[in-house]
Amino acid sequence: MPLYTRLKAGTTAAAVVLATATAASAAAAPTSMPSTASASAVVTLRYDDSRAGGWEAAITAGVASWNANVANVKLVEAAPGTPAEIVIVATTGWPQATLGPVRPGRQVRVELGSQAVTQGYDKTRITAHELGHSLGLPDTKPGPCSQLMSGSSAGTSCANAVPNATERARVESAYANGAASVLPLDGRILVDAP
Repeated sequence: MPLYTRLKAGTTAAAVVLATATAASAAAAPTSMPSTASASAVVTLRYDDSRAGGWEAAITAGVASWNANVANVKLVEAAPGTPAEIVIVATTGWPQATLGPVRPGRQVRVELGSQAVTQGYDKTRITAHELGHSLGLPDTKPGPCSQLMSGSSAGTSCANAVPNATERARVESAYANGAASVLPLDGRILVDAP
């Protein structure tokens, strides 16, 4: 048998085998794939800002920034008289917060210090930064303005109150799978003085 005829016969046989295998696979495939991805539960954390007079607008903006940028955790204002996981108070010192990640039923403290405002730092950035600590993010000093957790090292001209992709990913990871994913509360107090 000439070489051309053998190649043609071999190619035809391979095509028949491939077509048969493809048809068998297609017949065995289900018409609709069941969803294996389950929607993860969103962790809701309540905050109490009843002792943070003068910071209301910054708190609203800082909370809105986190809520707009992460999906696994949501911050909501606690109803008067109900317990809160994040207690926010206004102080005269430097801003500081307990390093989380805080979980429902646990509690951390955020102190919004006026000394930083007096020196020219942006109130909304301060608030979003301190909330970031409560959600488990440490400082990344020194750092650029694009890093929310660079805090005061970004300078007084920095007003960025939005977490960057890395910061968002770390918070999403800390709160993945809802409250079932229990990481220990670090508990360190991080003071954000320059």
